Amino acid sequence: MKHHVKDLKLSKAGKSRIEWAEMDMPVLRRIKEQFKKKKPLKGTKIAACLHVTTETANLMITLKAGGADVTLCASNPLSTQDDVAASLVKDFGISTYAIKGESNKVYYEHLNAALDAKPHITMDDGADLVSILHSKRKKDAANIIGSTEETTTGVIRLKSLAGQGLLKFPVIAVNDAATKHFFDNRYGTGQSTLDGIIRATNRLIAGAVFVVSGYGWCGRGLAMRAKGMGADVIVVEVDPIKALEAVMDGFRVMPIAEAAKLGDMFCTVTGNINVIRKEHFRVMKSGAIVSNSGHFNVELGLDGLRKITKKKREVRPYVIEHTMTNNKRIYVLAEGRLVNLACAEGHPASVMDMSFANQALSATFLVSKAKKLKNEVYKVPENIDREIARVKLMSHGVKIDKLTKEQEVYLASWEMGT
Repeated sequence: MKHHVKDLKLSKAGKSRIEWAEMDMPVLRRIKEQFKKKKPLKGTKIAACLHVTTETANLMITLKAGGADVTLCASNPLSTQDDVAASLVKDFGISTYAIKGESNKVYYEHLNAALDAKPHITMDDGADLVSILHSKRKKDAANIIGSTEETTTGVIRLKSLAGQGLLKFPVIAVNDAATKHFFDNRYGTGQSTLDGIIRATNRLIAGAVFVVSGYGWCGRGLAMRAKGMGADVIVVEVDPIKALEAVMDGFRVMPIAEAAKLGDMFCTVTGNINVIRKEHFRVMKSGAIVSNSGHFNVELGLDGLRKITKKKREVRPYVIEHTMTNNKRIYVLAEGRLVNLACAEGHPASVMDMSFANQALSATFLVSKAKKLKNEVYKVPENIDREIARVKLMSHGVKIDKLTKEQEVYLASWEMGT
């Protein structure tokens, strides 16, 4: 079993945590049982570049149950749970390349190791595998029948490729499924980001001025949860519609240049680059805590911060104190990487249940339909999205109404008026 993990002796703890997460993933569990019987992925090689967490482990186990030959690597150098990686190799026989804190060099070695398995399908969280297949390993792209993408940042990259006519195979934007971004991004990111900040700092949220940069689904969730814990929340946006929504939701909205002077805690969730820059760090309060929950570590302009830093030290795990030239101290969490995964455990299993159900069913969709698809970015088919919602409701014991025949006819007609 080819692998590169920290220590296989960690597998016992990892297996227990994988089993704990599985209890809160009823939709994926149902899919796994169906996969065991029907083997819809038999003969399919899948390379997955995802955060190596307990929830991801359950997705990998499900794919294997469906007959797939699975290889997993990390989608972020700080997001791996080492005990989970060990268990995947030792207990479940899944090739895994992931070590928490791996260097940039090792990170890319792991990406290439996953592609060395000659996959037919890639699963990405940030589009790194697809990017390599379109740059340094173009020949290997011919073997790919399709890909799935987990996160907003990756979908943006892939739509850019498709828009330029460069995409070499079809991609399913799992992130755009309603049962993904409405729940994973809003409730998962909202809770897990605060969890990461609190675990790293042990600071009180109540009473703090909390600045959220970005009011997409992740930003909405984070602002909602911070407000619920008693924070005075400021939203920073560039989109007038999202900014207006934030105002109507009861938040203060202002440019980052103004918010920088007021905030006690900052978190970026934009998917863009250099959202908080040198000039913003310079005017922050001494003691301000700065973090990022967007996929890549580019949202905080740390190169600019380094230029005005005269002394730097680690004061707590994943908390770096920057003493600036004006003698103010700024605290950066998790090297500007995903704070919810670097400093905590990422999203709760119950929301990842829906996200990874989309991943599993999108893989089977690609196996059956890829030859008919163009090299474009597609949404998850609506029937898959709705079925996942239906099963999730059923797992909660919730029943809903059905349209009557009369109502179906009415909605399908134009003849009936007022």
